[in-house]
Amino acid sequence: MVSVAAARKKLVRVCRECHRVVEGESCTICGSGNISTDWAGYLVIIDPQRSEVAKKMNISLPGRYALKVR
Repeated sequence: MVSVAAARKKLVRVCRECHRVVEGESCTICGSGNISTDWAGYLVIIDPQRSEVAKKMNISLPGRYALKVR
């Protein structure tokens, strides 16, 4: 049985191309429609020029990202 809170929880989608957390059916950053709901690891990049993680993931814009997208 699914609780009411779980049923109301928003399904978060992530772009498979750039790993950006997206609101709609396509990515506004790279324009890809290749969106997934199967992802792991939540990452917030504030200053991509100074972030070592952003450099390793090739992230150049601040925002919310997933570490792993399936």
